[in-house]
Amino acid sequence: MADTQQADTQQVDAKAERQVARLAKQIGSFSKAHGGAEGQIAYIGERGARIVLVGEDGGWGDLVARSYEIARQAVTKAGVTLHEDFDGEFAAKVTTGRYEWSRMAGIQVGGPRNG
Repeated sequence: MADTQQADTQQVDAKAERQVARLAKQIGSFSKAHGGAEGQIAYIGERGARIVLVGEDGGWGDLVARSYEIARQAVTKAGVTLHEDFDGEFAAKVTTGRYEWSRMAGIQVGGPRNG
């Protein structure tokens, strides 16, 4: 019985390591495409954790990891600066365009739909 539990733990660990590696690669690609990047991780409940990335050029994107720890490891492995909060100077780096503003308006105050 102990051997079965150990094998299950090893499979979970291997799966987590693969997700860390995959996310780190995606984060690194984003960083390279945007002249560098910074990030913030937010716990999103049972779904895991959301990694929000902001490039030096103001571009932004996000990824979801199965757990906060996997997200933290991936950001660390990618070498991206990690912020505790998404506020202040960090949030001010985000560049939004017409799409984001019309999308936000469509959701929040009855503006035009995007789709």
